[in-house]
Amino acid sequence: MTEAVKVSRKHPVLIDDFLENATEIDVDAVSDGKDVLIGAIMEHIEEAGIHSGDSACVIPPQSLSKEVQDCVRETVTKIALRLHVIGCVNIQMAYKDRRVYVLEANPRSSRTIPFVSKATGVPLAKLAAKAIIGYTLKDMGYTEEPRPKCVSVKEVVLPFDKLPGADPLLGPEMRSTGEVMGIDADFGKAFFKAEQSAFNTLPREGTVFISVRDEDKKEMGRIAKILMANGLTLIGTSGTKKYLEANGIPVTLISKVHEGSPNVIDLMRKGKVNLIINTPTSKMARRDGSRIRRAAVDFEVPYVTTIQAARASCDAINSMGKNRISIKSLNEYLGIDKATKAERVADPRIKARQPAE
Repeated sequence: MTEAVKVSRKHPVLIDDFLENATEIDVDAVSDGKDVLIGAIMEHIEEAGIHSGDSACVIPPQSLSKEVQDCVRETVTKIALRLHVIGCVNIQMAYKDRRVYVLEANPRSSRTIPFVSKATGVPLAKLAAKAIIGYTLKDMGYTEEPRPKCVSVKEVVLPFDKLPGADPLLGPEMRSTGEVMGIDADFGKAFFKAEQSAFNTLPREGTVFISVRDEDKKEMGRIAKILMANGLTLIGTSGTKKYLEANGIPVTLISKVHEGSPNVIDLMRKGKVNLIINTPTSKMARRDGSRIRRAAVDFEVPYVTTIQAARASCDAINSMGKNRISIKSLNEYLGIDKATKAERVADPRIKARQPAE
């Protein structure tokens, strides 16, 4: 503040208030100016603050109550109509302490439109294009929000294996260069498929290294119990080991990187670590964490850097167990056949009412 005042007393100072531990929400919709079709409500897996393009997300939401979802639907509808949107609209929101916040509203298509369309079977881009030239949602037979039968997870593909020395830590700047999708009957299996498609295959046996910040240790206790129940061996640094063992979870002690060998990087080099869970805070921990995360990329070891991703990974490992991955076509998962509305709207041979002039 002192520096800002010295630079200029004439210009205001912007102060941002960050929402700690908030759940971010993405909504893609199509509006014809009178009605709004909610394509899907997407719940981000990483907390608000991670760039939306770098965060995994799930359809339908897994932790948002019906009341929260209804509030989101009402808010999106009001904004789209008040802005007189004709076509696509994407609205990013956050939920914390029983309040829904609007972060931004974009009257355009978004990067998640293809994901939402595949997860629901509704061709949002085609509907938006027809709305722009004058068709109404009622003309096209789309008046109700789709209710997918399966769970779909969008995960990002990060380019750090092509960027030697870069720390693969997620933040407010977008770093991903691609996206993949996993779909199955439940969240755990869908997330497992998404991680595998993103070259971050979660282990179903082997060793998990855990080093988390103090505020994550309580949740890490629940995660560690489930990992152990699935036959995984746990190793960790002194602080994490002390906390987990106080809660009845055996953990093998390993040195911090700055303390010398043998440490987790040495084990990764030998192929003896199958998953890294690392959420650092202090300067020394950040330095160690950066080296650990970089080594995970270099040695192709799956890693997660947020407690939310750790929770999702744990649920995925638990859901899969020792079962084989099921494979079906997208149409089979969605229950789509040749007589669906999706294909009727896309088929130019089927004439809809001419748009109003």
